Amino acid sequence: MKKFLCSLWQTRRKLLLLILVVTVAGAFYALRYREATPATNNAGVKPSAGRPLPPVLTAAAHVQDLSVWVTGLGTVTSMATITIQSRVDGQLMKIHFHEGQIVKAGDLLAEIDPRPYQVQLEQAQGQKARDEALLKNARLDVERYKTLAAQNAIPQQQLDTQVSLVDQYVASVFSDQSQVDNARLQLTYCRITAPVSGRLGLRQVDPGNIIQANATTGIVVLTQLSPITVIFPLPQDNLPAIIKKMKEVKAMEVEAWDRANANRLASGSLIALDNLVDPTTGMVKLRAHFTNQDGSLFPNQFVNARMHLDTIKNAIVIPTSGVQQGSNGPYAYVVNDQQVVSVRKLIIGQKDGNLIAIREGLTAGDMVVVDGVDNLREGATVTVTNRSSATPPAPATPEHKRPAP
Repeated sequence: MKKFLCSLWQTRRKLLLLILVVTVAGAFYALRYREATPATNNAGVKPSAGRPLPPVLTAAAHVQDLSVWVTGLGTVTSMATITIQSRVDGQLMKIHFHEGQIVKAGDLLAEIDPRPYQVQLEQAQGQKARDEALLKNARLDVERYKTLAAQNAIPQQQLDTQVSLVDQYVASVFSDQSQVDNARLQLTYCRITAPVSGRLGLRQVDPGNIIQANATTGIVVLTQLSPITVIFPLPQDNLPAIIKKMKEVKAMEVEAWDRANANRLASGSLIALDNLVDPTTGMVKLRAHFTNQDGSLFPNQFVNARMHLDTIKNAIVIPTSGVQQGSNGPYAYVVNDQQVVSVRKLIIGQKDGNLIAIREGLTAGDMVVVDGVDNLREGATVTVTNRSSATPPAPATPEHKRPAP
């Protein structure tokens, strides 16, 4: 019994010692964790002290006249695309052009064998000469018959018959002349010339081939380059403003830019508005005219057509990178003199390149964050790298898509 009680006492001592060790160790680690973990404020948000926000770039909202442009993806269209064809049958004797050549109206392009048509011309001329001789003789006979009829040497009927024969030969000579003119015309068709100025394409027929009149393939395709047009679509919502502008000015300015909107290729004017809206797309087509003296526009080339629609006077503008998009609409981060950020809801207007008009939400002189908005919040203190009152060049970055705070 004594041994049992002693064993029980030792077991309890070991258990109490283990509990004490565990309690001390837990308290020690809890203290260390509390020291390593920053405290929170009453709202349960950890303070950001010691972690400054990254520097930001700002631009000043300012007042200026803003041009309103509308843009559509257009196709350069030649005013004349002509398939050069022969109007007579025959052998293609000579080619007087090389592929891709710039030609002027009236330049000789090709020659068809003229000998068969030269023979036809000579035959027509011979027939005409024969009939003219018969006509001359018939007129002499009429003069003789008139003298004899006055002396009652021949009957009047013979004189009338001779007069009718003269009229018959006159008609024959007139018909012969038309045959001569037709033969000369066919002979002229043996020389194929350019109907308009432009650029030639690839040759479709080689010299030596027999070609048919008005063959569908033709000899070569000629495309007029100057002047040239651009056909581009615009949304039907722009129609009222376009029609109003067309009534106010004689020619609306249109610019052609490359696909990347980096280089302006040419400047022209609007010449035509289509008479209907495409019901499947809700777009209406327009045609702009360009002189294209330098050949910067090429047929079937895709370009961005920008048309000047209006000018907004004294608009408050900022770089487009300063406008953020949130669930409640567009907004901007504005930095005050103490470098504290505030959120302003905006009502935006028209855009011109890298600038956008602000209808409501900003005043001239407000400093808007244009770069470094990722970690901004209402009331945050930031470091501004540029505090110039002049508008700095806005970075060409895409608009940030994040919910408004």
